[in-house]
Amino acid sequence: MSEDVGAARTPSEAMDRRLRSRYRAERRFRIYGQAAIGFALSALVLLLGSISYEATSAFTQHEVELEVTLDAEVIDPFGERDRQDLRRADYASLLRTSLRELFPEVRQRRAVRSLSSLLSVGAEFELQRFVLENPDAIGTTRSFSLPVSDDADLFLKGLIDEEVVEGDRKVSDAEMTWLTRLDESGRIHRRFNTRFFTSGDSREAELAGIQGAIRGSFFTLIVTLLLSFPVGVAAALYLEEFAPRSRLTDLIEVNINNLAAVPSIVFGLLGLAVFLNFLGMPRSAPLVGGVVLALMTLPTIIIAGRSALQAVPPSIREAALAVGASPTQAVLHHVLPQALPGILTGTIIGMARALGETAPLLMIGMVAFIVDLPQGPRDPSTVLPVQIYLWSEAPERAFAAKTSAAILVLLAFLVSMNAAAVGVRGRFENRT
Repeated sequence: MSEDVGAARTPSEAMDRRLRSRYRAERRFRIYGQAAIGFALSALVLLLGSISYEATSAFTQHEVELEVTLDAEVIDPFGERDRQDLRRADYASLLRTSLRELFPEVRQRRAVRSLSSLLSVGAEFELQRFVLENPDAIGTTRSFSLPVSDDADLFLKGLIDEEVVEGDRKVSDAEMTWLTRLDESGRIHRRFNTRFFTSGDSREAELAGIQGAIRGSFFTLIVTLLLSFPVGVAAALYLEEFAPRSRLTDLIEVNINNLAAVPSIVFGLLGLAVFLNFLGMPRSAPLVGGVVLALMTLPTIIIAGRSALQAVPPSIREAALAVGASPTQAVLHHVLPQALPGILTGTIIGMARALGETAPLLMIGMVAFIVDLPQGPRDPSTVLPVQIYLWSEAPERAFAAKTSAAILVLLAFLVSMNAAAVGVRGRFENRT
C-alpha cells in the first residue's frame, strides 16, 4: 500500500520541482532585464551628466566694466561723422588707455600688450557698434561692460589651476594679479551668455555662438520636409493602394528597403557628384543639404507610410466602396486620414534623424567656417552637428565647453521633435 502511495507522489514532486525551476528562471530573467535597464539608464545619466557639467561654463560669460573716453581725435579726427571713418577708428587704443588708467604702474610695451589681451577682440567691435549707433557720444566718457578673453574667462571661472607653473598655463602671474584686482574692485561681472545663442561662429571662443548653425539647421530641415514628405506619402500610397503586384513593384520595394539601410555618407557622395559637380548648385548651402537629406529620409517615410496604411482596417475601404466612392476617394478621404498619425510620426522621426546627420553634409562642403548669419536656403551655412564637429577639433580649451553646450542644444531639439511626434500621433488618433 505504501509503495503505491509513494509511486503516486513521485509525478507530483517532479512537477513541483519543474515549476519551482521555471519560477526561478523567470525571476532570474526579470532580474537580468532590470539590471540591463538600470545599466542603460546609469550610462545615459553619466553621459548627460558629464556633458551638462562640461557645458555649464559656456552659458555664462565674464565681462569687465570700464570707463572709456570716446576721444574725438581718435574716432573722428576730421569731425565729419563719416561712417567709414568711424568704422576704421583705432578703438583698441581707447581700450588700452582705459586699462592703463586703472593700472598706471604698467608701462612697458610688453606688459601693456599683456594687459590689453585680458579683453576680447570683440570689445573693440562693441565700441564700434556703440559709436555707429550713437555718434553724438563722441567726445564723452561712457561706462561699458566688455567681454574678457577666453583665457581670462576660464581663470575667473576657476578652470585654470594657479598652482601650475607659469610657463605651462595660458594666463601669466601678472595677468592673474590684474584680473584679481579687477574682480576685487567690483568691475568683473558674470552674466548669462546671450551671445552664445545670438551670434555666429568665430575664431575667438568667447565670441562664438550657434545662431548661424541653428538657422542653417532650420533652412535645411525645411527643404528636407518640403521635398521628402509629399513625395514619400505619394509613393507609399501608390505602392500600397494602387500599384499592381508584379516583379517591378517587388524590385522597387526591395530597393526602398535597401536604401533605408545605406550609410548616410553614400548620400553625401551622391550630392557631391550630382548636385555640386554636375548641376552646379551652391556649395555649403542648406538648399543642397536639404536635397541630400531628403533623399536619405525618403525611404524611412515611405516605409513608415506603408506600415501605417497597412494598419488601417480593410472594413473602412470596403465601406467606402460600398457607398459608391471611387478607389481614389476611398483612399484619400477615408484610408489616408486614418493612417495619417503613423505617417506623421515616421516623418518627424525621419526628420530628427536628418537633424543629427553629419557625414553627408561634410561631403557637400557644409563644414566651412561661416561667420555671417544665413538669411535664406541659398546662403552659405552650417548645421548644429557640423558646428559641434568643428568646435570639437578646435585647440582652445574654451571650445570644449562650447561643444558640450551645443550638444545639449541639439539634444533638446531632438527631444522636442520626438515629443512632437508623440503629440501629433495622439492628437490625430483622438480625432479619428
